[in-house]
This record gives sequence, C-alpha cells and structure tokens, in this order.
Amino acid sequence: MKIGLQIPSFTWPGGPAQMGAKLAQIARVADDSGFYSVWLMDHFFQIRGVGPHENDMLEGYTALGYLAALTKRVKLGTLVTGVIYRYPGILVKIATTLDVLSNGRAYFGIGAAWNEQEAQGLGVPFPTLGVRFELLEEALQIAKQMWSGNNGPFHGKHNQLAETLCSPLPLSRPHPPIMIGGGGEKKTLRMVAQYADACNILGPPETVRAKFAVLKQHCDALGRDYGTIEKTTLSTMDLQPGKMSAKDVIAHCEVLAAIGVQHAIFNMPNVHDIRPLEIFGREIIPAVAGL
Repeated sequence: MKIGLQIPSFTWPGGPAQMGAKLAQIARVADDSGFYSVWLMDHFFQIRGVGPHENDMLEGYTALGYLAALTKRVKLGTLVTGVIYRYPGILVKIATTLDVLSNGRAYFGIGAAWNEQEAQGLGVPFPTLGVRFELLEEALQIAKQMWSGNNGPFHGKHNQLAETLCSPLPLSRPHPPIMIGGGGEKKTLRMVAQYADACNILGPPETVRAKFAVLKQHCDALGRDYGTIEKTTLSTMDLQPGKMSAKDVIAHCEVLAAIGVQHAIFNMPNVHDIRPLEIFGREIIPAVAGL
C-alpha cells in the first residue's frame, strides 16, 4: 500500500511569515520518510470541516510548484481541482508545467467543484451541478487531447479551442495520472471508468467498498479493466497520545487494503509538529508497504 499526505490547512504557529519555511519542512520530511505522494487542496477559502473560511489558504498549483523544487521523490497533486476555477486548456498547461518541472511527478486531480462561497466571493461563475458535470467531462476530454499530441481544435458544448497545443508535453507517460475525486454513482464514477487513472473516495470503509462495486459496474459496461484504476481514499489521522497510535493507523490501512484500496492518503491536524510524519516514516509506512 502506498501512503500519501494531504495538507489541507496552513494556519500554523508563526503565521504567514513562517508559512513557507514550515511548508518546506513538512514536504522535505514527508519526502525523506517514504510518503508516496503529497497533496494540497485546490481551494481559495478554507473549507468547512477544516476551519473558518477566513483561515489561511494558499493557491494550490503555485504551492505545488514550490514543493516540486524542494522534493525529489514524492508525487504531487491537488486533491482535487474544481473544474470551474480555470479555463480547461490553461489548467492542463498548468498541470503539465508541474509535471515537467518536477521531473514527471504530477497527478492531475480534478472534480466538479462544490464550494459556492469561495466562487461567489472571488467572482467565479458557479453554474448548476449539471453544467459543472458537463464542464468536467469536457475538461477531461481536452486534457486527453492535449496530452496526446493532437494539436487540432476541440469543439464542445461549453469550450471552443482552436489549437490544443501543449508544448512541452508532460514527462509522465502517457500523461500525468488523472484522478477524479468524488463518489457520485451515476456521473462521477462513470467518468472515472471512462477517463481516469485513479479515483478518490471519501467515507468509512463500507461506503468505499460500495462505491468500488459501482465503479466496477461502470468499467464492465464500458469495457474498461477495473484493475487499471488506482483506488485511493482520504482520511484524517490525529497521531497524538490519547487519541490515535501508529497501531491504530496500521489497523485502518489493513481494513482499507482488504476492500481494494491501494493508496491511502492521510491528513493530520498537528502535521506542523513534524512528529506525526516521523512516526509514519518509522512505524507505519514500512508496516503497510506489503499490504
């Protein structure tokens, strides 16, 4: 099993003046400790469930570019980008830049977007869910076309591209792995089966298992090999005395592995203390590597 680290919060001691140094420390320790991946959210306001919306939040791809220069091994990606925030051709160019400058370490995480507050706050159009799904599918089609080396036009319902040039092409072959976030059974998981290299499913193990079963049904209907899709999850682990131990995390990973999860991604409320990362590197990552 691969272990990833998500960093969803930047409200740390020292404030913005120390934020760059602390983020660099976290990324370097994760890189050295054997984490497979490091992920940032693609939000502009902090999201509910993590903190007040006015808490510190960095722009995802700029911060990932910073991390690319500081790390050597970890994969890098957004978990996940809302399709409405950038024109799709520009988004593909941004992800390609990350892949090239990181020497082929980028994931392309994308979803239909949900946080209307930040969209309205910063003046980004926030269409209906149905339209956002249409935009997501077109963005996936554009990414595939741009990364194929086909420089021809793209004519969609919402997007008109006269020349889908992407130079340089990504170093990842055939392209950065496309991860679609979300568990919607009719549309999201169908798009995973049709376009994606990885899925990210939230929820307890029984929910994840059920979503995987639906994903397999979509794969069977489309003639896609279900086994070629990387199965990932996102969980919070609070590694502190009296709350959670390394054994608890290992047990959780064993449950996830039993239902088919290959890449478990975790965030940690006290990640800025660094000690949770060291515990993962010393006790957890080696213990679950063979799952």
